[in-house]
Amino acid sequence: MTEREAIAAVWRIESARIVGALARYTGDFALAEDLAQEALAEALVTWPREGVPRNPAGWLLTVGRRRAVDAFRRRSALDDRYAVLANELREDGGEIEWDPDQIDDDVLALMFISCHPVLSREARVALTLRVVGGLTSDEIARAFLVPTATVQARITRAKKTLGAAGVPFEVPSPEERAARLGSVLNVIYVIFTEGSSASSGGDLIRFDLAGEAQRLARVLSRLMPDEPEVHGLLALLELTAARFPARTGPDGEPVLLEDQDRRRWDRSAIRRGRAALARAEAAGRGLGAYGLQAAIAECHAVAPSVAETNWDRVVLLYEALGGLAPSPVVDLNRAVAVSMAQGPAAALPIVDALAAAGALGKSHLLPTVRGELLVRLGRTEEARMELRRAVELCGNERERAVLERKLDALG
Repeated sequence: MTEREAIAAVWRIESARIVGALARYTGDFALAEDLAQEALAEALVTWPREGVPRNPAGWLLTVGRRRAVDAFRRRSALDDRYAVLANELREDGGEIEWDPDQIDDDVLALMFISCHPVLSREARVALTLRVVGGLTSDEIARAFLVPTATVQARITRAKKTLGAAGVPFEVPSPEERAARLGSVLNVIYVIFTEGSSASSGGDLIRFDLAGEAQRLARVLSRLMPDEPEVHGLLALLELTAARFPARTGPDGEPVLLEDQDRRRWDRSAIRRGRAALARAEAAGRGLGAYGLQAAIAECHAVAPSVAETNWDRVVLLYEALGGLAPSPVVDLNRAVAVSMAQGPAAALPIVDALAAAGALGKSHLLPTVRGELLVRLGRTEEARMELRRAVELCGNERERAVLERKLDALG
């Protein structure tokens, strides 16, 4: 691994914790990210020349905190914050010790701050994905089907708003957590979604993002053990990640659900997911949107094959999910389940209605599903048109290759 690759790997894994630690030390959210970026820039210059340090994350945090001291000195702010920061730095210039296995509240506090009520919903999600999830502005823009410039403007405004509001760096009280929980869960879900099905690039699965989302969900489940939807989200993530080992072949190419070797599914993850789902159900308040999705994932996890899946139950769960959290993606997934339970002719009107409404116009998902249904109905020429459209819209190289093979198979 080259020094530049090492820097990228450390940053992807540890950036949120570094920013969180710097925010706790400085009490300034926007300054913390600037300091972390400055440390990253210094690493890009220093590591190729001197080699990767023994403790890369600790090195970055040390540089960030030194830059914080410099920033306060430049401002002539020799106050208590400056004194604390200066005293915490070792006189011998050593690096801060960093335990990569330690799970603390810094990232969680960072996430709750990013989801503060003073921000709009769009700003909360964009800021948290950028700072906590490490996604680029382009990736966030693709996730929400908006221009990259819009995402960048939201993030900039969000930082200024947090600074103007004087939001403290801390995990909020239990009463405040409840108000922000929906945004936090949504952010974890979106991070995991980008990891489990990368919107662009050469890899189908981005294990770093998916793993970070799972870690955050586990931490949140310990922090808020009485919230059923927290356990519902954790169950969904565990049950979905359980299929990762079988979702790609030796060369990284996608393997469709019907072709996956279910013996390769992670049985430990399935057990963890089902246990989390049971905790969500035990609350007795009914499953929320994430819990319903987890129940759907459980149907797949326990089925011996695609043919033996309880598709009627899956359809019912999607109908319940559509009533609770309606969206075109939910309707599209329901159409797939209907096609398996009742046949493609019953599912096609659902997809046609979505197309007529202009739903998912920039996504490859709708033409992919419609093309598959048309193939099963023997309407080959129409299926070719849909699959060509899907190829044009698909941003992930691996998924696009699968669509191209399907298109070639039609002749």
